[in-house]
Amino acid sequence: MPPVPESAHNMRRMANTTDTFLGKLNGPWHKRTLQVFLIIVLAHWAEHLVQAYQVYVLGWPLHQARGALGQEFPWLVHSEVLHYGYALIMLVGIWTLLPGFVGRARTWWLAALVIQFWHHIEHALLQGQVIAGRTLFGAAAPTSILQLWIPRLELHLFYNSLVFVPMVVAMYYHLLPSAPDAAGMRCGCALRPNSATI
Repeated sequence: MPPVPESAHNMRRMANTTDTFLGKLNGPWHKRTLQVFLIIVLAHWAEHLVQAYQVYVLGWPLHQARGALGQEFPWLVHSEVLHYGYALIMLVGIWTLLPGFVGRARTWWLAALVIQFWHHIEHALLQGQVIAGRTLFGAAAPTSILQLWIPRLELHLFYNSLVFVPMVVAMYYHLLPSAPDAAGMRCGCALRPNSATI
């Protein structure tokens, strides 16, 4: 087995102690921190669902379909800074809470992290085009790579769903851990600490 990089080793060591901030987030504070983080995730995902509803069910033109908050604050939808900021918050949140997951829950949470990393790259490309004042691929507006084939509304709804699904699976295994996984947990998130999942 290859040696663990020093930075990963240090993060694991810090997360294993509850006397550090990261250790507390992944130990005694893990349950509450996850609850707050998941509220943020669900609120953002709901905004994408409302926007899709406005376009596909209500028949609104795309420029008027701004989700729930975007109706009151239109700049929210049109600001690349906000979208990039949310992608970064998601990436940092998933990364920060990763040490609190063990076993199968960790595998699924890590899958969400990898997908969110790519989603973050796509938003970084969009933000970079706004900052540079130049678009990629000769597009009329800032364009991400997969946006060349999939319209932006559908693409970002898909990305958020793709990140959300492994998070839900991770939470299932985290809340209902197998006996070996429960033994390795440092938080009080398990609904039944010694439950056995399939």
